[in-house]
Amino acid sequence: QVRLVESGGGSVQAGGSLKLSCRYPGNIFSTCAMSWYRQAPGKERELVSNIWQHGATNYADSVRGRFTISLDSARNTLYLQMTSLKTEDTAAYYCVMDRATSDGCVSATYWGQGTQVTVSS
Repeated sequence: QVRLVESGGGSVQAGGSLKLSCRYPGNIFSTCAMSWYRQAPGKERELVSNIWQHGATNYADSVRGRFTISLDSARNTLYLQMTSLKTEDTAAYYCVMDRATSDGCVSATYWGQGTQVTVSS
């Protein structure tokens, strides 16, 4: 199985920045996506960003231009650099991996424990 460990969350004022990290097992190598999701109290989890091994990325409209996802395969670490944070970014953020199969990728199979981001006005 895959164990994902997030870190880097905290409290910040609106307009500030945070960088989240996610360490994943070193024996994992896949063309499937790694992702960040978030969940605010009373709301369903939503996709924030995806990245693939070859470097392609995807962002939710709400964070595009403010957040940057990156993957350092040598260090087995996924990052989410968050800038210009808004109060509506307040949520628990989760590192997520797809599962690779012979038939393709199974989306959002492995989840970390989450790291809290709180943005105050």
